This record gives sequence, C-alpha cells and structure tokens, in this order.
Amino acid sequence: MNLMSLHRRQWMAASLGLLAPRASRAAAARIEILPEEPIGRISPDIYGHFTEHLGGCIYDGIWVGENSSIPNTGGIRKALTDNLKRLKPPVIRWPGGCFADSYNWRDGVGPRAARPRRTNFWANTEYLSKAPDGPYKYDPNHFGTNEFVRFCKLVGAEPYLAANLRSLKPLDFYEWIEYCNSPAGSTTLADLRAAGGERNPFPVRFWGVGNESWGCGGNFTGDEYAIEYRRFVEWAPRFGVPLSFIASGPNVADYAWTRSFFSKLTEKSKGPLRTLYGAALHYYCGTTGKGDAVDFTADDWYALLSKATRMEELIRNHWQIMGEIDTEHHVKLIVDEWGAWHKTADIAPGYLFGYFPTLRDALVSGLTLDIFNRHADKVAMANAAQLVNNIHTSFIAHEDKFTVTPVFHVFEMYAAHQGGMSLRTEFLTPRLKPPSGHGLASLSGSCSLHGARLVLSVVNADEKNALETEIHVRGRRLSPISAAVLTSKDIHAHNSFDHPNALQPVEKKLAPAGDPYVYSFAPASVTRLEFDLT
Repeated sequence: MNLMSLHRRQWMAASLGLLAPRASRAAAARIEILPEEPIGRISPDIYGHFTEHLGGCIYDGIWVGENSSIPNTGGIRKALTDNLKRLKPPVIRWPGGCFADSYNWRDGVGPRAARPRRTNFWANTEYLSKAPDGPYKYDPNHFGTNEFVRFCKLVGAEPYLAANLRSLKPLDFYEWIEYCNSPAGSTTLADLRAAGGERNPFPVRFWGVGNESWGCGGNFTGDEYAIEYRRFVEWAPRFGVPLSFIASGPNVADYAWTRSFFSKLTEKSKGPLRTLYGAALHYYCGTTGKGDAVDFTADDWYALLSKATRMEELIRNHWQIMGEIDTEHHVKLIVDEWGAWHKTADIAPGYLFGYFPTLRDALVSGLTLDIFNRHADKVAMANAAQLVNNIHTSFIAHEDKFTVTPVFHVFEMYAAHQGGMSLRTEFLTPRLKPPSGHGLASLSGSCSLHGARLVLSVVNADEKNALETEIHVRGRRLSPISAAVLTSKDIHAHNSFDHPNALQPVEKKLAPAGDPYVYSFAPASVTRLEFDLT
C-alpha cells in the first residue's frame, strides 16, 4: 500500500467512525486499539515449547546426566532450567515429533542402567549417517517419562505427552496413562513409577494421540485416522484427571484431511467431540535461498517473514472447516509444531538441524505469536519447535557451553501477553514494495489487556526504515510506561558461545506524551510497549 492509498483508507475509516480524529502531526502509520472489541483470553499455553529426541535436543541439551561436571539438577542442565523459568513456560511437549511414533514408553522407565538402547527414528538421515555413533543415533533411553516430568516440574510447566499410535496398540496408551496418573500404591504400574523416584501421580492432563498421522505417524487418510483415534481414547482411564486429548491434524493446508477426519469422527454421533480437546496443526515456514541460517540475502529475509504470515490463513481456514461439523467449536486448534526451519547444522557433530538463530528468526517468532494472540478465540495451545539445539530454538548448549538465542528474547518479551484479553487492533500501515518486500505489511502485531495495563507487541519487517506511528485507543487515553526493543543494524545478528549477548533487547521507560501517542518503530525490530489506560 502506498501512502496515498493509506491516507485514503484512513479517511474512509474516520468517516465511518472507526478512527479517532487525526492529530495535526502526520505519521506514516497508525495503530488503532479497540478495547470494546475483545477477541478472547490469551491462553498461556500458546507460549508452549516442544522437545524431541532429535539431534542434540535431549542429550547434551536437556540431559547431561547426574554425574556430569556440567551443573545439573538430577541430570538436567541447570543453565537451561534457570533461563527457561524466565519465559514462564506453561506446557512442554515430548517425546516427538516423528520420534514419538517409533517410541515405546516402557523403554524409558525403570532403572536407568537396565534400559534398552534403540535406534533413533532420525538415525538414517544423511547427516546423522555420517556422524559418530552416540545418543543421537542410538538412544540409551536415559531420559524417559520420569525425567521429563521432573524437568517440567523444575521449570513450572505442564507435561504434554505424544503417544505412539503408528506402532503401538491402544492398550499401551492406556497403560502409559495408568503409569503416570494412577494413585500411589494402587497398581503395579504405580509401583513401577515409584521405583523411578516418583511415588505420587504426576498427573498428566495433555495427551497427544499420535503425531503427523498423515505422514510419519502412519500415513493415514483423515478417515482412517479418525477410526484409530476413537480406538485409542474410548474408555481411557481417568483417575480423576480431566484428560485433554489432542488429535493429530493436517499437513499444513490439507483442508480435505481436516474435513474427512471430523466427518468420520462424528459419523455415529457427535459424542467424540466432547472428549477431543484440540486438533494439532503443524507449520514450518521453511527456509529460503540456499537455506543457511546465518548467511542469507535481504530477499531471503522478506521471503521467510512472508512465509511466516501464512499461519494466519491456515488458522482461519482450518477453523472454518472444523466448524462445519463442530458447530459449537468445542474443539480448539493446537499448533504444537511451528517455527523457521533452516538446512544448516553447525553446532556440533550429531546435532541435526542445530544452528544459531538470527534476528530473522526472532521476527518470525514475533509475527507468529502475534497471529496466535489475534486468534486467541481459536488457538488454545502452541509449541515452538524446538526448545534447545534444534530448529527454531530458544537455547543452544554443547558440553559446558550455553547461550540463549534471539527466539528466547522474543518469548521473554511476549510473556507479558500471557493470560490477557486479546483486543481487536487495526494496523494501518504501508506495505513493503514488491517484489523484494513480498507484499508484507511493514508493521503488524497484537494487543492484550490486563486490568488497566495494556501490552502492545509490534514487528517492523522493514529491514531498512523506521516507521513513525500514531497509537490510539478508542475512548481511552494512553499513559506510556515502558518499551523493550530487539533489533540490530545487522539482520544476520545472532548470539553464539563466544558472543552470548550479541543480540538482546533494550528496555527503557517511556516519557509521558500527548494524544495521540507517537512512537517510531526501529527497522528490523520486535517491540513490546506497555501502557496504563486512563
């Protein structure tokens, strides 16, 4: 959108009473916050994470072992738990991913020294086939159910377990629930849990019934998976825990799969909808150019950010199809794998998809989390893939080295949204010039209300230009409080073991200002502004 069309749109909106009168000072963009048009509560679970036995995520990432010289709590890397707590992580998914549908939970319980070694699902990838032998190829199962739940407890998150639907039976699923949730001393599996150091039930509420069942989880059609889903969840033991079952969802934009799954699921009755908490959608915005995480062009920058914004289209379309059958929208969307996915692996041998995220990945995070916030009525949970040492990671660790990434900083900045009421927010902003800008809006974001406190997050996708912007709240006045800004003059900026603080947000207090409030958003930035409403 050029400035002439922007001004025309603003004039039309003002003539319809959408916008407050313009200030005498002209700005290039305008943000209009509408407190009387709430969207829904932003579930903290939208800010969840994902861990899989893939590359260096589990071994050397989370698990270093109790006898390691690396500081740890019961074998779990202490630097990771200390920093993860800062994100207020609500929920963590495990053990996969594709790994889940080759995993037998019984391999990861009981005395650690007696647990079997198994070939990892990812061992036959070209990269790992050339890597030295180790836990990335042959999983020792030292990190199992008890260890994962302890990890969740250490950081204050709820566990979300992904069950094996492709290669195990419903009975195995029932017995895993029994192992986790049956009362102390009540069953043999409860005794087995106690032998691993956890006498009391965990209890686990979130259960994924398979993973990517359209592909690595069984190559099912939507109809076929619906039958398997019903077999797995019918009469599952409860033990007083309100279980939340999460069904495997479609492959990105496979809308026919979503429609066939919901249609087949309810062919006898709509009863199964009452036990189905959410349908899982996976979307990785992928890589661009030659696929390098750090070495990319400006066009690669815009292409990836444009891909990230496709998440909004996917949410809207799948939600509409779900509503054709689930007319009351009892079932929510669960985006339990998302992020940017680059081809490089340059942290350590065996660290498949292990790379250092840059400022570009930080903006992907901001764009995506803002989309989830704007659709808080539809998305109940999301899990960034993955937590440490893999794909869209918040942390990098190798032996005694450790650093947070730009993705971590965005999650910490956006934690202020958790639990707030998402408000309709209009961004009247120029679009970046095609073809290099890929049609992106220069500014986008989301806004949440917490009592009288307002949190506004904004991404400026323009890698060269700051954008002066008027910020209005219909019927109220803004009292500025603080800002946090993550940006760099170098769009390739990232943290490394040698330079762990190369990219981090700058926080500052905001001076009082008039109405409208005018703020200049830095180029290539993620910004969080906080205000009091008066």
